[in-house]
Amino acid sequence: MYNFLKNRQVQLFITATIISVILIASLGLNFGLDIEGGSWIQLEPNGAVAEIEIDSGLIVEHLVQGVAGTVTIVSIAEDEIIFTVEGGITQSQMDLLGMGSSEIVGNQVTLSTANHILISAYLKTKLDSEVIPLGDNRFEIRTAVSENNLNELVNNVNGTVTKFISSVTAETRDLTKEILNHKINIIGFKDIPIRTVGEHYILIDFAGIDLSTARDLVESPGRFEIRIQKNANESIHVLYGEAIESVDTPRLDERGQWGIGFRLSETGAHALRHVAMAIGATENPEDHWLMMYLDDDMIYSAPLSREAAASLRDHPIFSWTASTGMDSAGETQARNLHMHLRAGALPVDVDILASGEVDARLGEQFKSQSILIGFVALLTVALVVFLRYRKKEILVPMIGIAITEVLMILGIASIIGWHLDLSSIAGIIASVGTGIDHLIIVTDEVLYEGKLPTTKVYLSRVSKAFGIIIAAALTTMIAMAPLVVMGFGALKGFAIITILGVLIGILITRPVYGIIIKELLEKKDSNAIENS
Repeated sequence: MYNFLKNRQVQLFITATIISVILIASLGLNFGLDIEGGSWIQLEPNGAVAEIEIDSGLIVEHLVQGVAGTVTIVSIAEDEIIFTVEGGITQSQMDLLGMGSSEIVGNQVTLSTANHILISAYLKTKLDSEVIPLGDNRFEIRTAVSENNLNELVNNVNGTVTKFISSVTAETRDLTKEILNHKINIIGFKDIPIRTVGEHYILIDFAGIDLSTARDLVESPGRFEIRIQKNANESIHVLYGEAIESVDTPRLDERGQWGIGFRLSETGAHALRHVAMAIGATENPEDHWLMMYLDDDMIYSAPLSREAAASLRDHPIFSWTASTGMDSAGETQARNLHMHLRAGALPVDVDILASGEVDARLGEQFKSQSILIGFVALLTVALVVFLRYRKKEILVPMIGIAITEVLMILGIASIIGWHLDLSSIAGIIASVGTGIDHLIIVTDEVLYEGKLPTTKVYLSRVSKAFGIIIAAALTTMIAMAPLVVMGFGALKGFAIITILGVLIGILITRPVYGIIIKELLEKKDSNAIENS
């Protein structure tokens, strides 16, 4: 027995089993939607990818005439446009248009730019949305827009939409998924599986969460925006939440107002100062209200204070506070704002395409039935093995190995936070069945003549058995690999658990089984000789 325990493979087996039990006991197991109960939501990010061709000179005329006088184009080159503005235009006004860098001499403006910059600036102004150049006249528009609406916009500047796809890029879809995951974890719903389905959709399983709560979590993009009133009927965009680099916790001020303190990045602070000075807010602050929005709902609105205006004339202001109101409503708004600012806004709005709910009682029934099915399967296997060999020295190790394989799979599932659903449990049962097949191969090779052979013959037969087992294991993993790569949901979970069980078997448990039955059968033969 001492030499048996000194075997490195046996030590690895014992260690892995103990660690698995500790992990399961300390971390617990996460159960999926079909066992835990809860809700699921399928989302589609809003946006489009379009290939656009536009007359750059008309874009300049259209945008500049919106803030200044009549534009006359002097010359157009590949990276430079020279034009005059009747009545002139200020440098701040040009900078706010975002068309590139400019130099102004009298009424003449020399604009250093590129076609993709002009198209992005035009679409951003007209759609009030982020527009990402993708190269080759392709642009991602991060808002819901139809092909007809986009054609109408570009027709105004003699442009055409040569290609239109009503979906966002894979990068934007994955960013949306990542921010949703972060946002859900911040508020305590950790280990919520979020996965992509196909090229355009996101599927979220909210185990243990009702559908109403789940919808509230995903329907709000969490887009924070600061705007400054330009005139009586118009406000101008200053910055979005990504310009915020740190956020304080919600707190009450001395007036009983809930609020959130935040600090702007250098870029954000300079942008706010630049806009405030460009529209005259630093000179007449009472005529220019500072407004803060969360998902297009105004949460703060007040005239720019004279102290802030005076400071902005000299330098940027980095620290600001968003007041959300009094009482419980103000507190709720402050906590929502805190969550969104920490997690970040979704790059695009999302539409809920489908949703559903699984009753917790039904999930509990699935769980108990799964455990019962697993127990019955193991009992049936034990009966068949006993009828075949009629040796407890074979039956007990074989069933014990199968149980420890399950413990190891569950231990890995607990440490990586894997959600066990019906498909995962089916994968565990499948891997146990495969494992029993492999153990029978070992047993048949070892007891080919009905008795334990000499050590040399034993090692030869075990090697032959493991050649068969490894080939069978590789076949199983190759068969499951396409489901891991191309499958989703139930198919992917089943494949991953099956592969995991096979790997645990060939690396840890199968070798130990061969060592155990040799020890037990040798001990039995030795006792039989002593008793004869």
